[in-house]
Amino acid sequence: MSHQDDVKAIITAVGGAANVKSLTHCATRLRFELKDGGKVDQASLDANKVVLGGVPQSGDRYQVVIGGQVASVYDEIMHLPEMAGLGAGTVPDDDGDGEMSNAELKAAERKKGIRGKVAWLDNFFEYLADSFRPILGVLLGASIIIALVNLAISLGLVENDTATTGLVFIQAIWKGVFYFLPIMIAYNASKKLKVDPWLGGSIMAMLMTPQFMTTLQDPKQWGDAVKCVKVMGNTQCTTTVFGLPMQMSDYSGQVFVPLLMAAVLALVYHGLKKIIPDSVQLVFLPFFSMIIVGALTAYIIGPLGVWAGNGVGVALSWMNSHAPFIFAIAIPLLYPFLVPLGLHWPLNALMLMNIQTLGYDFIQGPMGTWNFACFGATAGVLFLSIRDKDDQMRQTSIGALAAGLLGGVSEPSLYGIHLRYKLIYSRMLVGCGVGGVVIAVMGWLFPSSAGVHGVTTTTFAFTSLLTIPVFNQMWVYAVSIAAAFITSMVLIITLDYRTPEQKAEVKARVAAAAKAKAGKGGAAAVEAAPAAATATATATKAEAPAVDAAPTTAVLAPVDGHVVSLDDAGDPVFASRALGEGVGVQPAASVVKAPVSGVLQTVAETGHAFGLKTDDGVEVLVHVGIDTVKMNGEGFDVKVAKGDRVNAGDPLVAVDFDKVKAAGYSTTTLMTVLNTAMLKAVTPKTDVDVKAGDEVIAIEK
Repeated sequence: MSHQDDVKAIITAVGGAANVKSLTHCATRLRFELKDGGKVDQASLDANKVVLGGVPQSGDRYQVVIGGQVASVYDEIMHLPEMAGLGAGTVPDDDGDGEMSNAELKAAERKKGIRGKVAWLDNFFEYLADSFRPILGVLLGASIIIALVNLAISLGLVENDTATTGLVFIQAIWKGVFYFLPIMIAYNASKKLKVDPWLGGSIMAMLMTPQFMTTLQDPKQWGDAVKCVKVMGNTQCTTTVFGLPMQMSDYSGQVFVPLLMAAVLALVYHGLKKIIPDSVQLVFLPFFSMIIVGALTAYIIGPLGVWAGNGVGVALSWMNSHAPFIFAIAIPLLYPFLVPLGLHWPLNALMLMNIQTLGYDFIQGPMGTWNFACFGATAGVLFLSIRDKDDQMRQTSIGALAAGLLGGVSEPSLYGIHLRYKLIYSRMLVGCGVGGVVIAVMGWLFPSSAGVHGVTTTTFAFTSLLTIPVFNQMWVYAVSIAAAFITSMVLIITLDYRTPEQKAEVKARVAAAAKAKAGKGGAAAVEAAPAAATATATATKAEAPAVDAAPTTAVLAPVDGHVVSLDDAGDPVFASRALGEGVGVQPAASVVKAPVSGVLQTVAETGHAFGLKTDDGVEVLVHVGIDTVKMNGEGFDVKVAKGDRVNAGDPLVAVDFDKVKAAGYSTTTLMTVLNTAMLKAVTPKTDVDVKAGDEVIAIEK
């Protein structure tokens, strides 16, 4: 397919435009709110070249991982004719009297237990995330410029970053991002709180004008009217304005101040909006907001934000100095859990604040060991995908690894691979721990030139290969991230990241693809072959001496009912034979029984799926109903446990199929031979009525 076809296929795979309630995006993912999450075609998304992975969320939410081009893909989707009027962040409300806003939707989900129970905490983290997320691109671009300049300095190509006028210009490019960061954050935070974002940006810009900054740059011209002190490397001056004391600080690079200012602005703005007539709001709403919030920010909010930042910076600095081992190990072990939940945003804010208050940051070094443990796990997955000839995972892991190593972005790895295969975390966390220990030990043994223990940096940098030069004690940082990367990669390669069932699925999928590819050539050869060749082959077969028949295994019907082909069972994944050849049984009884004798390798907690392995190596999957995992075990009375040995005909689960139907799910019970590709022949018997225990699949080894 063309790129445009791949983009269209994303909407088709999530159930079509009619199934989309709303669509937004973050730095790497499309975030769908669907009417029916059960309509998502996961196999189609996995095969899409634009998609790095698909991640089901609670309720009917679904995330499609795209990577760095997510914004352009989002724009292309929103310009599709079928998406006209959809995906604007609103969904029809339950009582049909209008539209439900995103806030109302979240409140409804919270009542259903889908979101967190504490509304203000949910909103706080969303406020942080949405204030930073839109500027991640420029932060990443600036960090790469800094890294390249530092690399040139470390290689001796230039003396320093101000050696030439050209370097001064380059410095201005990246410094512009961090100097005016408060204005950008104020803009995004105001927009998040439904306030005119230009108003928020303008109020923050007030504190960064030459008129305001003159006091700090040349306090002597004001004589005794201005008194200045140095606090954590920053100049803070106090003067009197309109008879009231005002603390005047350097607000460039500040994070807390614009976040606090935007929150106060929202209260003032929406309050004024209620009392100012609509006809004059265009003029007087921004006028009074600027006067009131501008004054509050200069006198109260700004100083409070600076003091809070200084306090947190001092506390973290104390911990890094007095408990560096705990700090350096805790950060990389926490991040794998913080990032998927979006809880890493406060730490990102603290990094920027440390740079502003201390002149350096010490969180990014340990954080880098987590990132490279994450990328090492992805590299291990890539190695196994190449070895196993798994094209789908190879494409996904290449894209995720490139985004990580070159951009420092972990989401494609996390959402495209790691969260889909839970065994990865147990391997990756070891890499995080090893990296944390290495950076803790070496950072203590080899303090920086400033006497600071640990790895530091003077700028906010996405931890990628390109940004290694921005770290002080660069060689300590490089050894630490290498240890984390190699540990995770080796553990994934050695121990694998898939369960036996998942490995069997991959083998079956690869074998099916190879068979299909070979079949095209084989079909052409058969058509071209003369009829005489067929006759000769038949005669040869007839003259051949009789031999013992190949060993066979019978797979029995797990339940009374009508047997159908996987093509007619109603599930595209099973129909693709990715899970092996098999049958579907439309049940006429409530007890599902073991189709073979063997050991239960898998028993789903929800009672909807069972994996059995016979003594002679045949692996059989019994999947009760379609999408019944969403019933969370309701109506399923499981009779067995993982590790049990069962005989063919022993009960596995008693199912209330009426309850399954009432919930809107298909009752068709699917049964496949997972290791079909490793067997000589797997022959299903379909379109017949059977009793539990009748043979429905014949296996020839």
